[in-house]
Formats: sequence, C-alpha cells, structure tokens
Amino acid sequence: MHFEVLIVGGGHGGAQVAVMLRTQKFAGSVAIVGDEPELPYERPPLSKEYFAGEKEFERIQLRPARYWDERDVTMLLGKRVVGVDPAAHTVTTDGGETIGYGKLVWATGGAPRMLPIPGGDLPGVQGVRTRADADAMKAASETARQIVVIGGGYIGLEAAAVLTKAGKKVVLLEAQDRVLARVAGEALSRFYEKEHREHGVDLRLGVCVEAIEGEAHVTGVRLSDGEVIPADLVIVGIGIVPAVEPLLAAGAEGASGSGGVLVDRHCKTSLPDIYAIGDCAAHENPFAEGAVIRLESVQNANDQANVVAKGIVGDEAPYHAIPWFWSNQYDLKLQTAGLSTGHDRAVLRGDPATRSFSVVYLKQGRVIAIDCVNATKDYVQGRMIVTAGLLATPGQLADTRTPLKELLAS
Repeated sequence: MHFEVLIVGGGHGGAQVAVMLRTQKFAGSVAIVGDEPELPYERPPLSKEYFAGEKEFERIQLRPARYWDERDVTMLLGKRVVGVDPAAHTVTTDGGETIGYGKLVWATGGAPRMLPIPGGDLPGVQGVRTRADADAMKAASETARQIVVIGGGYIGLEAAAVLTKAGKKVVLLEAQDRVLARVAGEALSRFYEKEHREHGVDLRLGVCVEAIEGEAHVTGVRLSDGEVIPADLVIVGIGIVPAVEPLLAAGAEGASGSGGVLVDRHCKTSLPDIYAIGDCAAHENPFAEGAVIRLESVQNANDQANVVAKGIVGDEAPYHAIPWFWSNQYDLKLQTAGLSTGHDRAVLRGDPATRSFSVVYLKQGRVIAIDCVNATKDYVQGRMIVTAGLLATPGQLADTRTPLKELLAS
C-alpha cells in the first residue's frame, strides 16, 4: 500500500490537509491514518456543546462520509502509526502494516497529560481529548454526585461550566494562584473565578494534588495538606503530551522547551518529505517574538495544514497567521487574538460587571493581544490592531467610545 500523500492524524489539521489538497486540484493518492474509529470531527465541542448534549456527534463531524468518498481520500481508521522509516519512505502501524508514502504529514496532536501520582490511572479518572473520552465522561457524570475537575485552563473551566449547569456539585482545583494563568492576564482570570463561584463551583487556587484515592474506582482526591475531597468522577485538564515519539525515534529534531517536533516556516521537519502541523508542531512564531512554541488551537492546525497542502502542489509560502482562540462558559463567549505572554501592560476596556468587556495587552506600547468577553466587535477590530502591532496609549484603548479600528486609521 502506497500513497503520494499520507496524513497521520484524523483531527482538524489532518482533515484540512486532505481538503485543501483536493481544493488545489491535487490529483495524486491521499490517505488519512487515524487511531480512532470515527471520521474526522471537531475537538473543541467535546468539552462544550457535545459534552453538554447540545450537539449530536454527526453535527461535529468535519465532513460527511460521502465527502471523502467523492474526493477519493482513503480513510485508514482505527490504526496507530508506531514507526517511521524516512529512508524507505514508509510507516508501520500497530497492526504490523507497512504503508509507503511520497510525502508524509504528521498531524497527531497529543494525548491528555495525566497526573503521575498514586491513583492517577484509577477508573473514574478521565482526560478529555477524544469522542470516547467525552462519552465516558458524560456517562460517568450522569450518576456522579460530586465531581472534581483538576486544572483551571480552558478545558477544566468549560467542563466545570457544563457540569454545574447540569446541576452537579463541582470542585475545581488549580495549582497556580489564578485560573487561565498561562493564557490570560489577571483581570480576566479574576472575572472567570468570580463567575464560576457565583454559579456554585467550589474553586480552589494554589492547591497541590497528592494522590487519587480509591480501589476499584475513584473515591476521592487527596491534597498535599491531607484533606480528602470526595469524588465519584475526576476530570483532568492539565494540557497534552505531543504525540511525536515515532518521528523523534526516526531522527526528527525535537523542541526541548515546548515539546513536540520542530518545523520550519513551511512546516517541514528535519526529515526529508515529512511535515508536521498542529498541536504537536513546534515553530518560531512571529506573534511570540520569534520564540519556539506549540499552539494548541484549531486556527493553528488549519492554517498550517493550508501551508503544507499548498507547498505540496508547488505554491510554497511561509506560515504567518495571527493566533486566535475561543471558549464558551455559561453564557459567556471569550474570544482571544494574539498571544499575551510577556505583556508589560494590560488595559481594561469596558466594565466586567456588565459581562461585556475586553482586555488589551501591550508590550512596550504596542498591542500584542486582546481578550474579548461577549464583545464581538472588539474582537473583530482587535484582530486588526494586533496584526498591525498598533502603537497606542492605555487611555486610547480604554475609551469604549472610540472603536478600535479608528485607532488604526489614525
């Protein structure tokens, strides 16, 4: 079995490579190897609408089955690639199959990072990365009386919101002194902490989990101070481990700081004819001042997929796209553009008490990112000023009477 383009990973990035190749009139053979039995589907709704039962699985599939059939994209599902031979241009699956390729696109994302503590692998301790994870979490939450969520990032907060709306008693534990500490400024963190507490979440900051208790099933979470929090279900949302072991074993250059596999501006790894995209690909990002980072976002996966597909058909151009993210919690829609890491000033635009406001992040007077809560107009215009690297004063940015795009015009 041989394909001119073999895509490993059936998430957003992998699917988008195949879609874009056919859009670009690529006529060669294309296959997607996915370790799940499902056709490619959206991942963000797993901790939002799908988990809440607001969307059926069919509604989060990226394309219906007939789409892939009509475009002659071969789906090799339920197979995991465990070996790569860059010299022979082949991969090996966990079932012992050998598949040849002309170009290989690695789009595997990662696995949920679990807690390396006693009891961390007990039944009832659940990560959130796949449909199977979300289904298991939904099933367990139906009978669970108290649920502990570990991790105050997007995944943890979204899960806590869904469960609280469903009437569950939720305790959320965060090791740092505020939620969203890696991705947002303090004003936004404090706003979301207040919202979750007002909705009934027992949110605890600066706590260390020492062990998960139970025998045949989880019964509690033990903290470093000795307190045991009863739990019928524990949801762990503390990031991912990039799934790149076969590539690194084959000699691909890794990225020590951020993990993952290192790629250049065209998403090429150090191995010939092998690309990597999405959550597992570490790259120099201009919106992070050239730092090597991994971006765990749909936007990044899709944009890098487009770069790879165009490069394969001979329309090579470097990856350059503004990072953006979103999160739905309760009736709040958070939209983020840019990367606030390293900011030296955060400007509040609007009043959080109205539950519609923005936070603009500056570095040396230049706008580098914006967080918008129920403020779509600010988000749309904010993307423009982040892309432009607008120089502006805090007073100008805080004035809600002045649309952000007018600052760009001036």
